[in-house]
Amino acid sequence: MTASPVLTKQYVEQRDRGYWIAGTRVSLDSVVHGFLNGESPESIAQNFPVLNLEQVYGGITFYLANRELIDHYLQDSRAEFEQLQQTLRQQNSLLYQKLKTAQLQKPRES
Repeated sequence: MTASPVLTKQYVEQRDRGYWIAGTRVSLDSVVHGFLNGESPESIAQNFPVLNLEQVYGGITFYLANRELIDHYLQDSRAEFEQLQQTLRQQNSLLYQKLKTAQLQKPRES
């Protein structure tokens, strides 16, 4: 008896208003950002030990096949994050100023 090949396999699932590598808590965003920043699939897999190389390639393939949709999704997510960040800065201006001051005083690494 020989094994039958898998003809289709889902590597990405949509849940909670986002895209995720199927069966994991790793967002597609994480894989795509690594890919767009020039990381190799092997490097991405090393950065996310719960993913195997097949899942990383599956995520990248999904992105490339749906590039316009995912680029729009990433752009919307970035805008939503920036809006939330701005709102929190306004609501907690004193805390934000303290954090900014501490960040400026932190010694830089060489």
